Amino acid sequence: MKRTIFEVILALALIGAGAFGWTNLKGNQKATAQLTELQAASEEATKTVGEKEAAIKAAEEEMSALREEMVPLESQAQQLAAVKAAMANGATLADLEAAYKSQKTLSAERQVGLGALRMLTKGADDPVAVESFRKALKASELGDRKNTICAAQIGLAAAGEKIAILPECLPKSAKGKADKGEKAGAEEKDGHSKDDGHDHGKDGGHGKDDGKGAPEKKAVHWSYEGEMGPERWGKEFPTCAKGKSQSPLDIRGPFVKTRTVITTDYKEGPLKMLNNGHTIQVNVPAGSKLRIDGIAYDLLQFHFHRPSEEKIDGKPMAMVVHFVHKNAEGKLAVVGVLLKEGNENPGIKTLWANMPMEEGPEVTPEGVNFNPANLLPREFDFYSYEGSLTTPPCTEGVRFFILKSTVNVAKEQVNAFPFKRNARPVQELNGREISTN
Repeated sequence: MKRTIFEVILALALIGAGAFGWTNLKGNQKATAQLTELQAASEEATKTVGEKEAAIKAAEEEMSALREEMVPLESQAQQLAAVKAAMANGATLADLEAAYKSQKTLSAERQVGLGALRMLTKGADDPVAVESFRKALKASELGDRKNTICAAQIGLAAAGEKIAILPECLPKSAKGKADKGEKAGAEEKDGHSKDDGHDHGKDGGHGKDDGKGAPEKKAVHWSYEGEMGPERWGKEFPTCAKGKSQSPLDIRGPFVKTRTVITTDYKEGPLKMLNNGHTIQVNVPAGSKLRIDGIAYDLLQFHFHRPSEEKIDGKPMAMVVHFVHKNAEGKLAVVGVLLKEGNENPGIKTLWANMPMEEGPEVTPEGVNFNPANLLPREFDFYSYEGSLTTPPCTEGVRFFILKSTVNVAKEQVNAFPFKRNARPVQELNGREISTN
């Protein structure tokens, strides 16, 4: 009996010891889990503190950079305040407007200057200042006037107008931030050309330097190939994609008969040439004219495309020369002369002997004169249509006359042209009529 009681007591003792051990084990496991959670939370807190410290350091560095940028800005603000105070009485503005009254039209540079002076005198909400900037920007789209374009865009932005400013027009700090945004995936934007660039203007048909100094080193906003080739111009220059009267065209019948008469009166003058990174352009001194039904258009410049941008019944020529003209109302007219591979062209020989092979400012070879008429055929039968600039911003409202008679150019001369291809593909007709005389 005693033995049985002892065995029961022993069994109970073992059960109690097991229960106590199990309880301790579970407690230890729970404590270990809690400790692991605390360690993870501690590591996360340490990481967060490190990130905050890095963010604070970056913010401090940015603040330091902004303080450095503020120094020249404060000086510029003081200068602007001094100029504004000097113009406040309006006497200079009155003198300038009186001087301009006798002129029927004002150049883009004078329009932007007038807008700036009115803004200084009358304030940013002056409607005449805003209109002057708009006129300057519109006129600048016809030529290579980057400084004027920037001034007009910045002036309109200062007046509260919603306008995209070209990246190269922005201060360096703002441009840097824009570049970072692009790298992060932000969409590119256009100001006018875009720049950039522009085809049928007076001083630089393709949106490069004005010839008065070396061109700035900047990102290319459009090209004839690659990421900003013609098929993507519309990304930055909407008219290039959405316009319904774009150039060039594949010229093919049926044609509409026209009685329009065109004549040229081109003069010899000093040769002024420009390689603007997109073409070879010759800037023409004042005096050479095109007449369309008696209305005079001044010849501004001519430039070359390889192969010809225009096609005749689906076939391009080796090259084309575009002669760009503008009348007193600012309307553009382009005469295109197709260059067919054949004998050597004496006029092009003179040009090629003096052309700059690399992009840069305008060059004026000493003692060299040239008459643009040297590149014209004898016959002036033509095809005509309403089109656009053939490079960004692809502005429409340009009248084209493509001469039927071609001019020879030697194969060697074609190969010597520094651009292997600088022609926009032909565009949709979109119901337009092509006329012929």
